[in-house]
Amino acid sequence: MIIRNPATNEVLGELPASTMADLDTAIGRACAAQRVWAATPRHERHQVLLRFAELLAAHIGELSQLLARESGKPIGQAEAEIEVSARLYRGYAERMLAMAETAHVLDSQPGNERDMLVTRQEPLGVVAAILPFNFPSDVLAHKAGPALATGNAVVAKPSEEDPLTVTRELELLLEAGLPESVLQLVYGDADVGRALAADARIAAVSFTGSTEAGISVASTVAKRLAPAFLELGGNDALIVLDDADLALVVDEAVNGRLAVNGQCCISNKRLIVDARVHDELLERVAARFGELVLGDPLEETTDVGPLISEEGADRVEAQVGATVASGAQLVVGGKRDGNFFAPTVLSRVTPAMEIARDLEVFGPVLPVIEVRSSDEAVAVANASRYGLSGSVFSRDLARAMSVATQLETGQVVLNGSGQYRADVSPFGGFKHSGLGREGLSTSLQEFVQNKNIVFRGLLPSAASVLSR
Repeated sequence: MIIRNPATNEVLGELPASTMADLDTAIGRACAAQRVWAATPRHERHQVLLRFAELLAAHIGELSQLLARESGKPIGQAEAEIEVSARLYRGYAERMLAMAETAHVLDSQPGNERDMLVTRQEPLGVVAAILPFNFPSDVLAHKAGPALATGNAVVAKPSEEDPLTVTRELELLLEAGLPESVLQLVYGDADVGRALAADARIAAVSFTGSTEAGISVASTVAKRLAPAFLELGGNDALIVLDDADLALVVDEAVNGRLAVNGQCCISNKRLIVDARVHDELLERVAARFGELVLGDPLEETTDVGPLISEEGADRVEAQVGATVASGAQLVVGGKRDGNFFAPTVLSRVTPAMEIARDLEVFGPVLPVIEVRSSDEAVAVANASRYGLSGSVFSRDLARAMSVATQLETGQVVLNGSGQYRADVSPFGGFKHSGLGREGLSTSLQEFVQNKNIVFRGLLPSAASVLSR
């Protein structure tokens, strides 16, 4: 498995694609290691993750350079991702230490007056973490962080396009003191991921990727009644009401759409604009898109780097071509050079076009849809199988809030891009954008199961107390 720099086609490294025998061995080792790790005191697991967070911060230069080279994301975004990863491991470690088990005296129920119930939180076992190419370090942190903190082992499959950063992070995790085999990496394509999800020894699957692949994972895991946590695709709407601050809209729409060169699940992929401000906003957005610097992701001046692969660039080119053929107008961009695709704005996009509904474009492309009212904006936004994130811009917060409550999405940002993820947020989508929630506030509970232990007759009876 050869890993290349998508900007230059330079070979960055080579890793062996995992065979089914390799996968079987990895899961077996993880099962054995998990029993030891689960028995490790919580304060020791806490210290391992804290040391790992410190190592990530200490190696941020090395890791961000590697991430930018293999993924094509601009270096500033790569640095931010490693910073977030370190913060997440630290956060999950701290919150795990604060998790409390509970005990109940059962004298509220007749016949149970002398009984006590203790509820323990135990790990699930071995968790599969299937990662996307766009945020390999960040997404691994949201999966491995809470899983490891709560005593699970993890078998992770990074994307075949950019597995090197995650591989290097595993080395640092072992240096931090994680016992060998508690986190295993397997490499390969979707077949490896499907085999991982299907294995009966995997207690839960946490997957981030396309909706189609997520449905396949969910179907596979459902057959053996294991949980699946799915963070899937999106075609997020950015709604601009007639009283919006247009300068703010331009800043947020441009930055929100172009994260990871337009390859982000929660990017604002549809700009839905009130007719009264449509023309002015279109002109402003097109002018800003036309000024963006397309180039080497390692250069600080670069705004947009390459798409992850030639296949990805082919797909975006075809999607833009089909949209223009259906009646949309190319305002700016639309040109491709190898894996690079110029930031593109499309106007005259109608709600009936696929790009306005269920076509998720993973590239720097922004379709602009004109509407006549906030009700129409909501209808257009909701006429999609996706419901991950979204945003509403208005100077009237009550009006923006009214629109937000009608949107069928897991998140709505008021006066900001929907490309927003707070560490503590219970992040996830509605409809075909996923199942379950990830974040510091929720993930720890996803990776434990409650065991009730009842002590019958432990407490003295009332009669024995009174006779003393």
